[in-house]
Amino acid sequence: MRDLAKTGTFAALHFGVGFGVTYALTGSVAIATGVALIEPAVNTVVFFFHERAWSQMPSAALS
Repeated sequence: MRDLAKTGTFAALHFGVGFGVTYALTGSVAIATGVALIEPAVNTVVFFFHERAWSQMPSAALS
């Protein structure tokens, strides 16, 4: 459950940053919206599985 909550907040931040940066570079709300919806959505899914993989790694393996 914690992983889902963390993923949700990460997604919200990522959408905002994606929109802001793309809008600043292009001046287009349409392009910024498209980029902010596609790239962070894919990245959020990848992040969720990345977190799950790290949670399965034993602490001793990181030493």
